[in-house]
Amino acid sequence: MTYCVAVRVDRGLVLLSDTRTSAGVDNIGRFRKTFTYENPGDRAIALMCSGNLSITQEVRTSLSRAIKESQADPEIETLLNCATMHRAAQIVGDAMASVQQRYRSTIEMQGSAADATLLLAGQRKGGKPRLYMIYSAGNFIEATADNPFFQIGEHKYGKPILDRIITPETTLERAAKAACVSMDSTIRSNLSVGMPLDLTVIEKDAYSFRMRRRIEADDDEFLSISESWSAALRRGFEDLPTILD
Repeated sequence: MTYCVAVRVDRGLVLLSDTRTSAGVDNIGRFRKTFTYENPGDRAIALMCSGNLSITQEVRTSLSRAIKESQADPEIETLLNCATMHRAAQIVGDAMASVQQRYRSTIEMQGSAADATLLLAGQRKGGKPRLYMIYSAGNFIEATADNPFFQIGEHKYGKPILDRIITPETTLERAAKAACVSMDSTIRSNLSVGMPLDLTVIEKDAYSFRMRRRIEADDDEFLSISESWSAALRRGFEDLPTILD
């Protein structure tokens, strides 16, 4: 399993993903879940993956192949030359639908699930920062002011902090902190989510990545956030009124 969270606020986009995959308690692997595409000064785009690993890897391979082929044939439409982020979401959705059509029935005949979900986030010059959730069928929805973040994978443990903190007006710094707390809560409660993490930040109108950072298990800043959050929860609990005399 995995956990990926992406936040869209007025000042840009924050994405955080773990790297653990599991197919049983004795089959644990580590795979990157966040992938980036960039034309500095024109666009910065990130893709996050959850679900059947073979499906998501094939989708990414298809997207990367198109980018490579477009160097010889500019008429090929890709994430790096399409007109809008909405069109980018359609390109990813089409790739997902094609891969699902090719492999889904065979995968399910073997008793495995073929479902996969992707998050696409980014900004191109002339447009606004956008965030989309793309489903197995290739259809997608976009984050709005009423719903400024998306989660895929083991989302339930990390949602409460996001519900309480994230609004469109939240700064990138606070959004990154909330994403780290959300991830820490998930790691503590679910063994199928684990370190290291990948943190990606796209600042509005920069058209490049402000941060692409690997967070290892011994990262001092992440450990400080984790320990401080635990201490704050304990203090808050002790301050609550009693309900049992």
